Amino acid sequence: MTKPLSWGQLLAILVATCQDLPDQRTGKNSQYTIGDAALGALGVFFTQTPSFLAHQRDMQRRKGCNNAQSLFGVAHIPSDPQIRNRLDPIALEHLRPPFWTLLERLGQAGELRDYHSFAGGLLCALDGTQYFSSTQIHCAQCTVIVKETGTRYAHTVLIPALVRPGKAEVLVMEPEFIMPQDGAEKQDCERNAARRWIERNALRLAAQRVTILADDLHCHQPFCELLQAHHLSFILTCKPDSHPTLYEEVALLAKIGAVAQVSDRRWTGQGYEVWTYRYVNQVPLRAGLKALAVNWCELTIVSETTGAVLYHNAWATDHALAEHAIRVVVSAGRGRWKIENENNNVLKNQGYHLEHNYGHGKQRLAAVVVMLILLAFLFHTILQLCDAKYRRLRTALGTRKTFFDDIRALTRYHYFRGWEQLLDFMLAGLELTPG
Repeated sequence: MTKPLSWGQLLAILVATCQDLPDQRTGKNSQYTIGDAALGALGVFFTQTPSFLAHQRDMQRRKGCNNAQSLFGVAHIPSDPQIRNRLDPIALEHLRPPFWTLLERLGQAGELRDYHSFAGGLLCALDGTQYFSSTQIHCAQCTVIVKETGTRYAHTVLIPALVRPGKAEVLVMEPEFIMPQDGAEKQDCERNAARRWIERNALRLAAQRVTILADDLHCHQPFCELLQAHHLSFILTCKPDSHPTLYEEVALLAKIGAVAQVSDRRWTGQGYEVWTYRYVNQVPLRAGLKALAVNWCELTIVSETTGAVLYHNAWATDHALAEHAIRVVVSAGRGRWKIENENNNVLKNQGYHLEHNYGHGKQRLAAVVVMLILLAFLFHTILQLCDAKYRRLRTALGTRKTFFDDIRALTRYHYFRGWEQLLDFMLAGLELTPG
C-alpha cells in the first residue's frame, strides 16, 4: 500500500496528460501550448474563480510570479480566447486516462476499501445530465430537439461515479458524451452512451466486481444482458409502466403468497417509520419466451403516525434476494440518488457551474471543458479523502462556498510557492492544527 495521494502527485498525473495532447496548429505562434491551456482551465475550475487567470496575469506583472504557475504548472498564461482555441480540437480519448490512473492510485493507497461496500465489490451509478441548451448556439455535436415551440440544441453527458450508501464522497469516473456517432443515422441517446461506456470499460470494471446502478431508462433486457456478458451485476430502478409483464407476474405470485415480505420499525428522532420490503426471485423482465429472469424488490416507507407514504421505489437485480440480504440490496439500489444529489447537483449548483457556457467551440470544446470540470471535482474529492490539512480546513470553514471564497481571495492577493504553503497559510490564519 502506498502513501495517500498528495496534490503534487495529482497535478503530475494531469501535467503528464496535458504534455502529451496533440497540437494541431500549423502557425508559428507556439508561446501558449495546449498543455498551458488545459492546466489553466483546470485552475479556473479547481479554484472556482472565473477570473483566476486574469488575476494571475496581473500578479505576474506586479510581482514577477503567479499562482497559475506555482499551483497548476502553467508556464505561460493564455487568454480565455486562446484557451478556447487550443482546447476545441482535442479528441476526448486523450483526457480519459487520468480518471483511471487516479482511481488506480486511490486503490494503491487503500482509499477504495471503503467503497467495497456491497457483495465484496463496488457500486457504480450511471446518470445522464444536460450541461448545455440553446435555441441559437449550436455545433455539429449538438442533439437537436424539435418541438412545436421551436428547435433547441443541447449537450448531454452520461456521468458514472463510484458510490457507497452512507458515504458523502462520490468518485466521478470517465464520462460518455451523448453526441452524433460516425455512421449512425439516428441521433445519439443515453441508452447508447451507456452501452458504449460499458463496452469500453468492462475489463477495468469486472476485476473490481462492480454492480451497476441506473434508473428505469436502463432497466431493459439488452442492457442487462450486456452487463452480464461482461461479468457485471446490476440493480436498476424498475417502474410498473415500463415493465407490465414483470408486475403482472409479481401480482399473480402475491396472490398465492409467493412474494416475501419483511418489515422494520425505525425511529427517526421525530417519530416511527415502518419500512416494508417485498421481494421475489426469478420473474420475467419482459414478455416472450426468451425473457430474462430477474429478481425484483421494493421498499415502501410509511409514517406510523399518519399512515402517509414517505417513500416508494422498486428495483430489478441479478443479485439473489433473501431475508438476510434484502436490506443491503435495497440500500445499494437507493445509493443511486447520490450521483444526482452529491455529484450532478454539486457540479451544477455548488461552484463548478457545469451548465455555464464557457465556450461552445466548433468541434469539441464544450465536452473538453466538462472533462476538465470533472477532473477538478475528482481532485477535490481525492484531497478530501487523502489530505488531512485540506479535510481540516473544509470541516472548519463549514460551507463549500466559504472555502472557495477564501481560496479566491488568497490566490488573488498573495503568491504561494505551492499547494502546501497555501494550506499552511490558511491553517495558521484560522489557528488550526492539521489533524
